Amino acid sequence: MSSGWNASHVTPDGAAWLASAGTYPRSTLALWAERPDAPIVLPCGAVFDVVSAPSMFGRRMLDRLWDDGPGSGPVAEFRGRMLLFAAPGTAQRLPALLEWEEWGTHGRDGGETGRTGAVPPLLCHGTGDAVTIPAPTEPTSPARSGCRWLVAPDTRQPWLPGPEVLLWAAVRAARSAVRISIFPPADQGAKVYDVSRRR
Repeated sequence: MSSGWNASHVTPDGAAWLASAGTYPRSTLALWAERPDAPIVLPCGAVFDVVSAPSMFGRRMLDRLWDDGPGSGPVAEFRGRMLLFAAPGTAQRLPALLEWEEWGTHGRDGGETGRTGAVPPLLCHGTGDAVTIPAPTEPTSPARSGCRWLVAPDTRQPWLPGPEVLLWAAVRAARSAVRISIFPPADQGAKVYDVSRRR
């Protein structure tokens, strides 16, 4: 990874990609030019889908994607949830894949599967949904410290994982959750993801 790359800041190309999801991309870019620390609501389904996971589980998914997999697309943290940007169509397919693999929180008959380390409920946002995303720059307000980019978009066409890749990451994250440690984890904010490994 180049030493000048900062994972928490969206590049101009990344901002253009995010803005392209909205109805009025120029207005979004103008807002960010005036207020670069302003979060914004963007629609899902055309440019990207978003899979929202509880923060700790999402962090484990992200670690699996970077340690053992192809890397991730853009990833943000917002109000205790991890927002994993995914290929359009992922929101529709991922819940069905989790159920089919019986890794969801409920089995086919609607009852608990009883499987240790089940995948917690993932909120899948696709066509017809919208999500609030962090501002392009790191927030200066302590009140917004839980609103930031972990892997910021840096190109106009970032690689986005599909439902199969996120299924793989969720299953491995669930399996790793079974291992319990009495030692506190290292500073989670210090994790660095090498974007040069992306496909």
